[in-house]
Amino acid sequence: MAVPRRVRRYSGGVYDLGLHVVWCPKYRRQVLGGRVAVRLRELIEAKAAEKGWEIIALEVMPDHVHLFLKHGPKASASYVANQFKGFTSRVLREEFPHLKSRMPTLWSSSLLVASVGALSAGTVEKYIDTQSERPWAKEQEEGQG
Repeated sequence: MAVPRRVRRYSGGVYDLGLHVVWCPKYRRQVLGGRVAVRLRELIEAKAAEKGWEIIALEVMPDHVHLFLKHGPKASASYVANQFKGFTSRVLREEFPHLKSRMPTLWSSSLLVASVGALSAGTVEKYIDTQSERPWAKEQEEGQG
């Protein structure tokens, strides 16, 4: 599925900005399953709505998160990523005490943030949407069941 190019306007010009953001739990621990994954998805969607950002694709894997979104021109890539990481860490660690006891922080300090041009947006979306179909992902899910 191709992501339609939607140029948005604001007082200073027009924009069409997409980011592919990937981040992992500390030590790449596989703690993002079950109720934690469901809640994480809800929190990411809530933060995006609060900021007026559009989620194109989101996949929560046991040991990492893929997010493809469209954002406004005043938000830097690092700002966007840190909004999600900071907010979700605080809430998830409050709601799921085992995330506090097993790790000093929920998220690793590193992340991947890549700008996505209009021509490659569909490719990024397809990549994220098919994460759970990959053979290694199915093995991880079966091991947690």
